[in-house]
Amino acid sequence: MIEATLRLSGVESALAPADDGKVRLSIRLDSYEMAEAEDAAYRRIVRQVRLPGFRPGRAPRKVLEARLGVGYIRAEAMQDALGDYYRQAVVRHDVDVIAPPEIDITAGRDDGPVTFEALVEVRPEVTADGYDALTVELPDPRPTEEEINARLDALRAQFSELETTSRPAIDTDHVTIDVFATHNGVEVEGLTVSDYTYELGSGAVVPEIDENLRGAKAGDILEFNARHPDETVEDLLRFRILVKEVQARILPDLDDDLVRSASEFETVDEFRADVTDHLTDLKRAQVRMLLRESVSKAVADLVVAEVPGALIEAETDRRLEDFEKVLKHQDGTLEGYLAASGQSLEELRAQMDEAAEQSVRLDLALRAVAVAEALDVDDADLRAEAERTAERMELDPATLRDRLDRSGGWSALRAERRKMLALRWLMDNATVTNADGVPIAAEHLAEPEPPSDGTEAGEAGEDHAAATAGHTTDGEADPAPAAGARDAGIDSASDSEVGAGLDAPEVNPAGDADAPQAGTEAVSSDPGTTRRRRRWIPRP
Repeated sequence: MIEATLRLSGVESALAPADDGKVRLSIRLDSYEMAEAEDAAYRRIVRQVRLPGFRPGRAPRKVLEARLGVGYIRAEAMQDALGDYYRQAVVRHDVDVIAPPEIDITAGRDDGPVTFEALVEVRPEVTADGYDALTVELPDPRPTEEEINARLDALRAQFSELETTSRPAIDTDHVTIDVFATHNGVEVEGLTVSDYTYELGSGAVVPEIDENLRGAKAGDILEFNARHPDETVEDLLRFRILVKEVQARILPDLDDDLVRSASEFETVDEFRADVTDHLTDLKRAQVRMLLRESVSKAVADLVVAEVPGALIEAETDRRLEDFEKVLKHQDGTLEGYLAASGQSLEELRAQMDEAAEQSVRLDLALRAVAVAEALDVDDADLRAEAERTAERMELDPATLRDRLDRSGGWSALRAERRKMLALRWLMDNATVTNADGVPIAAEHLAEPEPPSDGTEAGEAGEDHAAATAGHTTDGEADPAPAAGARDAGIDSASDSEVGAGLDAPEVNPAGDADAPQAGTEAVSSDPGTTRRRRRWIPRP
């Protein structure tokens, strides 16, 4: 930590390291600054107080002080102003605070210049030894012949026909059945149906139906027990099924005529090439997402330092806020969820803490990689990111830039961009193997080609994912915690929110400053079938 002293107009501030991962900001306001703060406090108070003989807002200051006490206005001025001066000092010294400060007024409580100190916890700088030698195992991103042929067969299936057969039933056959089901001797209406056409192997009702129908022929009567589709029902169901007809699915040949009639292509080779390209892009995108998750977890596990509780608590707060938003979107409430799940808020937070800690470790690890690899962002790139953020938040870019200027949010935004670069560096430099330990070539892991409209889908998607990850409520490891807009001070909730550590300190004029509390987001049918399927919806 570098000690520094800055002077601006009538305010002087100094930064020095302190114990336990904290720094100490010493801030001095000259008499002129305090006089302005007192005048502002007087103008606010005089409009609120009613004094006999004076219209609201017209009572002289001395009369007001005689009524409220000589030191009242100065105390209110400190309450109003010290938080702003603290935030300004944090921005000037570029302090990465992670918790509310402890404020102590050391001079000028009654008159003259005011000096106060803010002891505040900062984000620790850690190491992630071994980040440059990560090895992760992923599925091969290249489509197999079986996968390609399955897609080709899907086209053939669209034009299949059903043909009655005398052989035993196999998967994909359509079997016409009468079903009679009972539960404790009582007929189950929703599971009793006649002339139902069932696709063998679909698992549409209970697994036991498929197991017993395999190998059956027309005329067979099958009786067996099965678990109820409603897993809360303990007693078994009793099924009696009459097999009335077995129909085999006949697939047409895959030829140029079929391709021309069903697609935009002229030949089977063209269609196969397109299917292969589509599967390649799809699997590559899926594997690249797995790569991001795998290297994120691996690098997070390299952070062995103790993680500050303030960071874990803040990340848990974010996750809980996001969970509440999901519930609200589903017309639910957190209170309703807790009541339905039979758990307390503390128990829910405890469930989120483990994933929150992993997310914080990843945040620290990515920052460490960015420092070690000297990954930085130039001003032009930062401005472009601000434009993209404004678009995502549906804000006027000028408004967003103003918020960033006033809140000091450019530093947080730069940190987020550096973490994105670090994550991409890790993805590009990790050793990737398949399940057999064979390395996967880098060209098979490259980002898919951007869309024809020119948008940089791959880059923007991964960058945004890196910046906004961490907002999940499951136990999976996330990419970087989503400080993003909120830590940058551009959350749409308020212009003044600059992260938990920059909440205005609540000063007690009668004594030492109190540390503030941290601020708290059916029926299907195939062409060619001769019998229409009846809808079968099991009832619990």
